[in-house]
Amino acid sequence: MHEERRTKRTKPTRHLLWRWRGNPLRRHDDIVEAWTVLAVWTVIALGGPAVAVVTAEAADDSFTQQRGERHAIQALLVDSTVDTGLSGRGTMSDRVRATVRWTASDGSARTGQTLVDIGQKAGSKVVVWLDDTGRLTREPQSVTEAAVEAAVLGTGAAVALSGFAYGAGRVVRWRLDQRRYDQWGREWEQTGPQWRRKTT
Repeated sequence: MHEERRTKRTKPTRHLLWRWRGNPLRRHDDIVEAWTVLAVWTVIALGGPAVAVVTAEAADDSFTQQRGERHAIQALLVDSTVDTGLSGRGTMSDRVRATVRWTASDGSARTGQTLVDIGQKAGSKVVVWLDDTGRLTREPQSVTEAAVEAAVLGTGAAVALSGFAYGAGRVVRWRLDQRRYDQWGREWEQTGPQWRRKTT
């Protein structure tokens, strides 16, 4: 009874590892295929998480740098955004591009276009963001937003690497199958006539 249970449990393992065991039916292509499968799953299991962590950390560092380089100032709205014509048209955004005027650090007046909230009159005070060179830029992401996007980018990188590794492994195995089919065909061309002579 116990011996029968052990036999049943070891059959799947033996089936999966047959290419690694020495036997007269194993060929060189079988060994190559076994190493290919091992390499693919190693890349997926170890390389995927590693790439995810590296990508997420790089993205988070970039977002942190943006928060350090960008700063908010007050500006005057030049264009009114009350009647933009965008409301009621199914737009998913409550911000539009408009012209603003602000005073640079050297005291000079600057104008430019940036995204502002809808429903403001010309002359209203708005908050805009500048980079280190004094040019208008987008508001940097918050810590929470940056963490979420970094996680998404890391996951995407891991999925991309795993997909590439799996696809490459499938191509290699397909090529090995084609070689085996060709080899079997050549061997049958040699042994087939002998079998036909024996059966006639």
